[in-house]
Amino acid sequence: MTIAGLFLSCQHSASTSKADRHYPMTGKVVSIDPQHQTATIDAAAIPNYMEAMTMEYPVKSKADLKALHVGEQISATVDVTADESYSLSNVRPGNGAK
Repeated sequence: MTIAGLFLSCQHSASTSKADRHYPMTGKVVSIDPQHQTATIDAAAIPNYMEAMTMEYPVKSKADLKALHVGEQISATVDVTADESYSLSNVRPGNGAK
């Protein structure tokens, strides 16, 4: 029974991580809420995910949140989990061109 439970648990973890998705995003920072660790971004369309729109994004790390400045163009990654929750990571100033 313990081995079967372990197998099912591992199988569930593997299927969950396969459902996580990551989308490159560009946009302009409209506002930042440090207390709730969120940023409102006027984002360009994200192919295969959503049309262009302004919305609030949770920001994963405090370092990424500190990298944001109102009025600045940014590029970032929108991380979407299996349960469809989303957040921003890998925040970079500019449009991401290197």
